[in-house]
Amino acid sequence: MTEMITNGLPMTRSDPFDPADELRHLREERPLSRMKFPDGHVGWLVTSHELVRTVMGDRRFSSRSELHHSPVREFAEPQPEAQPGMFIGMDPPRHTDYRRLLTGQFTVRRMNQLTERIEEIVAEHLKAMREHGSPIDLVPNFALPIPSLVICELLGVPYDERERFQEDTAAALRLTSSMEEMRAAFERIQDFVLDLVRRKKETPGDDMLSGLIVGDNLTDEELTNMGVLLLVAGHETTANMLGLGTLALMLNPEQLAVLKADPSTIDNAVEELMRYSSILQFGTVRTALEDVELAGQEIKAGETLSLSIAAANRDPAKFEHPDELDITRPAAGHVGFGHGVHQCLGQQLARIEMRVGFAALFREFPDLHLAVPIEEVRLRTDMSIYGVHNLPVAWSS
Repeated sequence: MTEMITNGLPMTRSDPFDPADELRHLREERPLSRMKFPDGHVGWLVTSHELVRTVMGDRRFSSRSELHHSPVREFAEPQPEAQPGMFIGMDPPRHTDYRRLLTGQFTVRRMNQLTERIEEIVAEHLKAMREHGSPIDLVPNFALPIPSLVICELLGVPYDERERFQEDTAAALRLTSSMEEMRAAFERIQDFVLDLVRRKKETPGDDMLSGLIVGDNLTDEELTNMGVLLLVAGHETTANMLGLGTLALMLNPEQLAVLKADPSTIDNAVEELMRYSSILQFGTVRTALEDVELAGQEIKAGETLSLSIAAANRDPAKFEHPDELDITRPAAGHVGFGHGVHQCLGQQLARIEMRVGFAALFREFPDLHLAVPIEEVRLRTDMSIYGVHNLPVAWSS
């Protein structure tokens, strides 16, 4: 019998960017480990890059939410079957049917067409930062509003209503919220999007949500849940990558110097930051639909596997010197955007926002630096999406 992890998913970090030390040790010694989940379920923890990608790409491992057990205590209650339209908690063919409706909206060509508008949004916020003066908190003044404004325009959400969904998103993702508070926050987001759907039905616009309403025979429930997924994922993930990525570059001045000297490295820098600063700190989960042999172990049907994206992205078997930030390394193959049929739908949009955002930020403020000791930067260890709560920065001119 394989030695079991009995205290749940290792979560204690010794560094703002590194996954928990225990995850590193497990990846080296037994990358497929027995683990007792907080609800008592006995499943598995997967920590190597090869095995994480294998499980993500194998349809014998399910994404259905009602089959899962959470690796973290705060989400340990049983989950119901995914609501219509909530396709991330579904398997093909249901997942495929919903995702196909959105694939045309997220093509590389269409996302590239948005670049000019994203550049305008970034420039507006940099100008406002300049007018405010140094120092400033980068999170509410740059990292959060840029992806929020972009996804609002894409979906047709009035930006002046952003506080309604931003506050509720934070409550729904905060580990210190009770299950009742999380549910209530999520229901308020659903109510917000449902109201938006009804308004769009009366007066369609040139936006993604209106396109789904006009072009597809979807119920209000389906439209609402698809809109919720896009709204929450569209601003929360990229916002935290902009904040955490900026911190990583400021704390690695030799890498920042490479980016400044050769702006063409920005594409690769984004991939490396995604690898180095994995924001899905609890990873993702899959549940075996049948008995499967994996890495010499028998995974029984019904057993849940917790996949550590952070550990996989630091695997030395895949990446040389993985604990070093190196924006010149070929970072292709990281699992920051997932892998397989559930790979992030909006990854091209996120890439463009980060490319434009990071490049313009350090071009406008070439000596940007932390305005406080690193210990005063509040890390999002209390959230399911990792990052920084605040990022006070300064510049000299």
